[in-house]
Amino acid sequence: MNVALYGFMGVGKSTVGKALSERLGYGFVDMDETIERRAGMKIKDIFAAEGEKGFRALEKKVAREVAEKDRHVIACGGGAILDPENAEALSSNSVLILLTASIDEIVERTRGSDERPLLNVDDTRAKAEALLRERMPRYLEAADLVIDTTGASPTQLAVEIVVALGWST
Repeated sequence: MNVALYGFMGVGKSTVGKALSERLGYGFVDMDETIERRAGMKIKDIFAAEGEKGFRALEKKVAREVAEKDRHVIACGGGAILDPENAEALSSNSVLILLTASIDEIVERTRGSDERPLLNVDDTRAKAEALLRERMPRYLEAADLVIDTTGASPTQLAVEIVVALGWST
């Protein structure tokens, strides 16, 4: 059984995922880093060269592969779970945990990063709010558990997740 963390950009999937994997003694996989390694380029460059469609095709392959792992914490990309095939693959062997954060926290955490092509716009807050409105119904539909990361440390969140799951470490 795996734990798959997903949610919007800047909610802490990778950071919390690393802390949780240490706490559980599980392996850790960051889907976005895996995609970058396979493509030999950064996500923003994949978007520039192949568009979002090209990126999502790579993401689908990686989702299927990581879903077959066991005893791993998987940090999913912000849009990975929106694809029903990805959600189905991941849920077959993972507890799906939606990480959320306040819009202020998301804007602060993503500020100044050119690594997030979908937020590389003039009004980051408005774009983030629009994407969140669009994505949240699907995010909630897939969730086994929802954890708000606003103002909490990765270590606190790892403990909160383990307790919420009823698992011991």
